[in-house]
Amino acid sequence: MRPDTLPEAGAERERLLFLARVVEREARYLADTDGRLFELPMTLDRAATLPQDSLLAERVDAFVARFARLQDTLGDKLLPALLATAAALREEIAHRTAPGPSTQS
Repeated sequence: MRPDTLPEAGAERERLLFLARVVEREARYLADTDGRLFELPMTLDRAATLPQDSLLAERVDAFVARFARLQDTLGDKLLPALLATAAALREEIAHRTAPGPSTQS
């Protein structure tokens, strides 16, 4: 039986595609925040203004939250799913290419 004909193969493919879309979206949001936050270099003087500059503080907070969310999605969801899929495919390939039973007497 081909791996893509197994019932769980379609569901796993859909999950991987979904997770890839989530990661792409999270990366876009992080890049947008990065562009706004780092329009100016983050210097010690600029960082010292965080308690008084609520806009800067919000941008730093958004950057940290989006970075953490992207990291969590990649590390906890997408990469393990990709590794599991790769392992299953490797197993299937090994099974298909293994020599058949010997016919020697």
